Amino acid sequence: LADPRPLFEDTSAAGASAGRGFGAPPPPSASSSSSSSASSPFPPPGAFLTEPVSTLAAAYGSSLASHGRDIVEENLGRWVPVGRLKYYFAVDTVYVAKKLRLLVFPFGHQFYPRSPPHPPKLPKIPRNPQNSQKFPTFPLTAMAFLTYILLAGLALGTQNRFSPDSLGLVASSALAWLVLEVLSVLLSLYLVTVTTDLTPIDLLAFAGYKYVGMIVGLVAGLLLGRPGYYVALSWCCLSIFVFMIRTLRLKLLSEAAAEGVLVRGAKNQLRMYLTMAIAAAQPLFMYWLTFHLLR
Repeated sequence: LADPRPLFEDTSAAGASAGRGFGAPPPPSASSSSSSSASSPFPPPGAFLTEPVSTLAAAYGSSLASHGRDIVEENLGRWVPVGRLKYYFAVDTVYVAKKLRLLVFPFGHQFYPRSPPHPPKLPKIPRNPQNSQKFPTFPLTAMAFLTYILLAGLALGTQNRFSPDSLGLVASSALAWLVLEVLSVLLSLYLVTVTTDLTPIDLLAFAGYKYVGMIVGLVAGLLLGRPGYYVALSWCCLSIFVFMIRTLRLKLLSEAAAEGVLVRGAKNQLRMYLTMAIAAAQPLFMYWLTFHLLR
């Protein structure tokens, strides 16, 4: 038997496009609507408010960071010559050996007059032994300071007085006196109104030269006892005094006075007194930082 003819035709598929009747496809999802809006040539509502604000905030942050970097570099360059730091470390073993010999035996060395205050070109490596007093050697200062700390620990250990606390106290007191000395010299230069090309790094390097004599005194004391310590330290104190006088006069005194010409004037006398005071303070620090390490 043939299938019976249906009484009514199924019109639900035909009417799906007109309305959402029975059998109609589901409504489009949110992802499809967002993809259609993304492909639209017009931005979504409110986008014109967020884009300019973010661009303006990024530009303002970049300019603020650049301005802050310029301020830091300007203030840092006033105290630490960043562009000249490489000249303080541009030394070799031969130059350091000559400088050590100059610090211990400065009497036979001829100290030449100072160069112009603003040389047209800085030397790459100050290896000339005749002009070595013009260039402070910062690595020598750092090495001498660390060697003094280690030698102080050795001296305390040979006397059964070593402890981490005592070694830390020696290191902190030496560093504190060094910083106090540099700050005192800077304050004195400001009060006397001395025009000089000395920087805090230069003063720190010059002030650290006394640790070389302190090391010599401690080694002599460990090998020869207290008499050897006093003899070696006295020689090194006299040497560093002469070295500082001959070096600082090239930096602090006027050009004529630095060359040995008698220049009268209250300001030049103040500069001379300041030079002698800085040089005389070196032996005092040398004795104060070493006498308690030997018994």
